[in-house]
Amino acid sequence: MADGTKAVVDTSAADGAADEAALAAAIDELADGTARATSAGSPAKKDGGGTGSGAAAGTTDGETRAARPAAPTASTPTAPAASTPATTAPAPGEPTPETTAPLSVSEIAAELASGDAAATRTDPAPAAAPAKRPPRDPQPTHDPRDTATLPQTLPAPQRRSGDMIGHRYRLEECISSTETFSSWRAVDEKLRRAVGVHLMASGHQRARKVLAAAKSAALLGDPRFVQVLDAVQEGELVYVVREWLPHASDLAKLLANGPLEPHEAYQMVRQVTDAVAAAHRRGQAHLRLTPRCVLRTDSGQYRINGIAVDAALRGLGVEGGGEDAERVDTRAIGALLFAALTHRWPYPEDRYDLKGLPRNLREVAPEQVRAGVHKGLSELAARALLDHPPHHAEPITTPDGLARAIALMPRIRPPQPELPAFTSPPRHNTHALPTAPNPTRVVAAPGTAPAPVAAPVRRSGRRLRTVVKVTASAVALGAIGVASWQLVDNLRTGSTAVASPQASSTSATPTAHAATHDPAPIPVKDAVSYNPLGEKADGAASLPKAIDDDPASEWQTNWYNDAFGSKPGTKEGTGLLLDLGSAQTVSKVTLKWSTATTAELRMPGKNVGNAQTAKPGDFTVLGKKAGTAVEYNLDSPVTTRYLLIWLTNLSKNPDGGPNPGKYQAFLGDVKVFG
Repeated sequence: MADGTKAVVDTSAADGAADEAALAAAIDELADGTARATSAGSPAKKDGGGTGSGAAAGTTDGETRAARPAAPTASTPTAPAASTPATTAPAPGEPTPETTAPLSVSEIAAELASGDAAATRTDPAPAAAPAKRPPRDPQPTHDPRDTATLPQTLPAPQRRSGDMIGHRYRLEECISSTETFSSWRAVDEKLRRAVGVHLMASGHQRARKVLAAAKSAALLGDPRFVQVLDAVQEGELVYVVREWLPHASDLAKLLANGPLEPHEAYQMVRQVTDAVAAAHRRGQAHLRLTPRCVLRTDSGQYRINGIAVDAALRGLGVEGGGEDAERVDTRAIGALLFAALTHRWPYPEDRYDLKGLPRNLREVAPEQVRAGVHKGLSELAARALLDHPPHHAEPITTPDGLARAIALMPRIRPPQPELPAFTSPPRHNTHALPTAPNPTRVVAAPGTAPAPVAAPVRRSGRRLRTVVKVTASAVALGAIGVASWQLVDNLRTGSTAVASPQASSTSATPTAHAATHDPAPIPVKDAVSYNPLGEKADGAASLPKAIDDDPASEWQTNWYNDAFGSKPGTKEGTGLLLDLGSAQTVSKVTLKWSTATTAELRMPGKNVGNAQTAKPGDFTVLGKKAGTAVEYNLDSPVTTRYLLIWLTNLSKNPDGGPNPGKYQAFLGDVKVFG
C-alpha cells in the first residue's frame, strides 16, 4: 500500500497450509534443529498481492519473505482486493530469483507466532509442501586454516610468456599445463639465470600442501636433488621456483633410441636409490618418481626433480605412514630400472614414450621380456617392482634395502671404447717396390717348364737399387761441392754469413714466448655446497650470492663452535663447488672474503666420476691462500669443469656481530678466468 501498511486477505485453508509449510522449510534451511512450525491443521495468516488461491500458490518462499517487513496484527486495515497489485506467477519449473536478503531464524519464528495468534482457521485441507531449495551463499564463511572448506578444483592461473611473477621471475615458455597448475621455464631477472616455476591458484585446496612440500624440499639441501629456490603465496597466486638444468636430459629422452647398456643402467639405479634412501632417512618422500623426474647431466651425474612437490601438485599421497611411502618410491625405482633394461613400461598403459606390456603378462622379470638383459639387474628390478618376484626371490620394500642389495652386486664395468677399424694403405705401382723372396718352394710338374716369374722381379729390384745408389751419390757430391764453395768464400772475405741466419732464428724464439696472456672471465653456471664431512649442506640458503657479481651479497657458511681440526672429532673443512657448465681452461681464480679465511683451490682428479659425491682426497690441490682478497694464479692453466674452494680455517666472529664467538666465513665474490 502507499502508506506502508499491509493488506490482509483471508484465503482458504489450503493456501494457509501451503504458506505455513513454506515457512517451516525456510526455518529448516537456515538452522538445523529448529522445531518445525505447527501442523498443517493450525491456522495461519497470508499476505499477498494476488487474489485467489492460484496467485497464492504461485508465490515463492522469497516473495513471502519480501512481503513481510513486520508482523501483521488483527487491527491492520484490509485493503480491497482490486487495489492490491497483481503478482505474476512464475512458470512451472522456473526458479524465481531472490530479490531481498533472507530473514533470520528469529524473524521467521516471530512471524509464525504472530500469525498463529492473529488468524483463526478451521480444518485446513492437507497440502503437499513445496520441494526444498538449497540455500544460496556465494561466499561461505570458513576458517582459512581448514583446507577441507577450500574448493577442490580451481583452474590454473592464466599467464602468458613475458609476464612477471613476484616482480622477479619472467615467464618464457610453458612446459606443461593441467587443470589445476602450470609449469614454466622462466628467467630470474635478479640473478640472470634460468629457473623453473610452478603456478597454482592460492584458493585451491592443495595450495597449502604445495607450499609446505616446497619448503620441506628446500630444507633437504641434498645436491642430488634439483633444488627448490623459492615458494611464495602472493595474492591469488602460489608459485614454486626450482633450479633449472639446461644441459640435462631426462630418462625418457635417454630411452628414446632404445634401452640403456648395463653399466649406464647400473649407474642410474645406484645414484637414484642412494639419493632417495637419504631423503627417506630425513623424513622426505618423492611419491611420483617417473622417467621425467630423473635427469642426467653432461657429467654423467643423475639428479632427481620434484621431490614432494610433484606429488603435492597432483594431490597424491599415501595412507599408513612412512612404510607405505617407502614402498611407493621403491616400486617406482624398480619401474625405472625395468624400463631402462627393456625399453618397455612395466604396466599395460603406454607411458613416457614407452610401449606398455601386454595385459596378460604380469609379474615378470625384465629378462623374460627382452633377451640379453643383465641377469643381476633383471633380478634387482623384479625384487623392487613386484610383490611376488620370480624364482621365490624376496621382494625389496624400502630404498635402504634396495641400496644394500645394489652394494652387494658385482661391479659392472663400463664398455670398452670401440677402436677404429684398421684399413691397409693402398698400394700403388707394386712392381716398382722391392719384394721379399718367396720361402715357399714351387715344384713344377714333370715335363713342364717353370713359369718365368721371379726373374723380372729380381731385375726390377736391381734396377731400383741402382737408381737409388746413383741418386744418393749425386746428392752427396752436390752437398760437398756447395759446402766447399761456401767455406772457401768465407775464408776469402771474412764474412759471417753462415752465422747470421742462426743468430736471427734464435733471437726470434724468445719473442714468441714473450707474448703476455690476457685472462678472459669465465662465467660460473652454478655453485653447490660441498660438505661431505657434515650432515647437511653448508650455507645452502645463500649459495647464489657467491656468484651474483655483487660483493655486498655474501655466501655464509654454517657457524662452528671450534676451528677446523682444532680438537679430535672436529671437521677438517667445508667447501664450495663451482660448476662452469663444461670443461674450461682455467688460469686464475679470485676470491673476496669479509673476514680472513684460509682456503685451497682444488680440481677433481682424473678418476673422479661425480665431483659432488667425491671425497676431498680425490681432488688435486692447485693452490692455498689466506686473507680477505686472494688470487690464485696457476703457472700452468688446467682444463676442468668443476673447481672446489676448500675452506680449512675460519675467522672468529666479533662479539658485536651475528653469531658472536662462533667460527664462520663470508664469501662476497668469486671470479674465474681462462
